[in-house]
Amino acid sequence: MWTAMPQRVVADTGHVLTLAYWPGIESLAPTSWITSTRTGGLGLREEVLADLASGAWVLDRYRWTGTALLSHFLAGEWFSVHCFQDAATGEPLRWYVNFERPYVRRPGTGIDTLDLCLDLVITPDLSGHHWKDRAEYAQLRRLGVIDDYLHRQVEQAQGRAITMLDNESGPFAAGWPTWTPDPAWPLPELPADAEHVPDQAPR
Repeated sequence: MWTAMPQRVVADTGHVLTLAYWPGIESLAPTSWITSTRTGGLGLREEVLADLASGAWVLDRYRWTGTALLSHFLAGEWFSVHCFQDAATGEPLRWYVNFERPYVRRPGTGIDTLDLCLDLVITPDLSGHHWKDRAEYAQLRRLGVIDDYLHRQVEQAQGRAITMLDNESGPFAAGWPTWTPDPAWPLPELPADAEHVPDQAPR
């Protein structure tokens, strides 16, 4: 397991699964990723990807801060769509398209997927966008984590994501969602044995 994130189910149509994540939630993540996130070191980012390629890493607890997000997972699709906003003010920050393996449902406990590193960052009003982490994606190609099959899937998914954005369809259809986590919601928590739960999604 690379990461484990407890989230709250907001909606589940069977085709689109919408999850909420906000400050205070505690996840599991590789120690190299936690350090690179806190320091912003580029060399540490390379270490994170090397850990993923080698299959050897150490997990630690990581508490989310600063932003709240709604995440839309589309059944069978090679990307998910996220809306990040400032947790304190509710100010919209960015749409975020994360390219990844199609999610696999884990009965009763959640979903499994695998982040493929490449991202598309979009302004809240959908008027502009830019690609993120192309260098990291290229490194995962060189390391063999993303083989030719996965690369073809990501290339095709990029086209579908851009079409969805241009047409303002899918999660983009209703524009920016107005929401905040309900103060009555308890913080989602990982199960006690989360570190030992085997993956169901293929690497």
